[in-house]
Amino acid sequence: MKSLRRLGQSPIEISPIGLGCWQFSEGKGLVGGFWEALAPDLVTAIVERSLSGGINWFDTAEAYGGGRSEEVLGSTLRRIGKAPGDVVIATKWWPSFRTSCSIANTIDERLRRLGGFGIDLHQVHQPFGLSSVEAEMQAMADLVAAGKIRTVGVSNFSASRTRRAHAALASRGLPLVSNQMKYSLLDRRIETSGVLDTCKELGVTLVAYSPLEQGLLSGKFHEDQALIKTRPGPRKWLPSFGTRGLKKSLPLIEELRAIAKAHGATPSQVALAWLLQFHGDTVVAIPGATKAHHVDDHVGAMALTLTPKELASLDERSRAFR
Repeated sequence: MKSLRRLGQSPIEISPIGLGCWQFSEGKGLVGGFWEALAPDLVTAIVERSLSGGINWFDTAEAYGGGRSEEVLGSTLRRIGKAPGDVVIATKWWPSFRTSCSIANTIDERLRRLGGFGIDLHQVHQPFGLSSVEAEMQAMADLVAAGKIRTVGVSNFSASRTRRAHAALASRGLPLVSNQMKYSLLDRRIETSGVLDTCKELGVTLVAYSPLEQGLLSGKFHEDQALIKTRPGPRKWLPSFGTRGLKKSLPLIEELRAIAKAHGATPSQVALAWLLQFHGDTVVAIPGATKAHHVDDHVGAMALTLTPKELASLDERSRAFR
């Protein structure tokens, strides 16, 4: 299952798993402060292990530390000898209190922070900009025409907004290649909201962020409920990490453990493999990593093939989270 997949209806080919780079924010800002700052050597190890394991793309954003994640990613890739074109880079424009004009006004800053690496996929990060979807897509299409970016995607867009974005880009002869949404075995809302079906119909890649629910699907917080108290950021206050939330998800975790044992894998690998296989090639995932060994789970998931029975069993046990 390690074979590359097309990014939407574009010629870009990506590994089924990319590396989410939110954690490269160096602890800067409200969004970046969700994670503690990582040492440069650790970031290098994470990126190197990703590349050596077959991961060929990285997802970052303007909002991640106010551009610090972009800078860290670009400088790390240069330090390990990678050149523009060697990897696929995705980033995102932050729309809060901005109009579509900001997309063009901030693109040079995005490119500067990436340090010479081009933007293969530029995404509207959230659906709450001050301009219409159509205006934002026209601004993105202008960047494609100018050679500033290669393709256009969106993030956190509803089914109707996805259709509007798709239609606006089609008027310029361009595809909408992706919609990045929160999706995991513990959050399957896109299956009932129409988002996933819309992506399948339009040939849009669904990029699943938080595919391991911030580590919850690893089972480690079920084994030791006190562990979450040692983690930085607001995770510790989320209901899913509380006693009631852990109890609700425990049957799923137990099934993940059983399937993992049968394959000589980990629960995290099984959870990721389900995402990559249950809907064919439509869904790819971008788990993050704050330890080098986390990447081993990501890489291993791409090599793991679940049986139809295992896929159905996980589907059944996670239907409470649709």
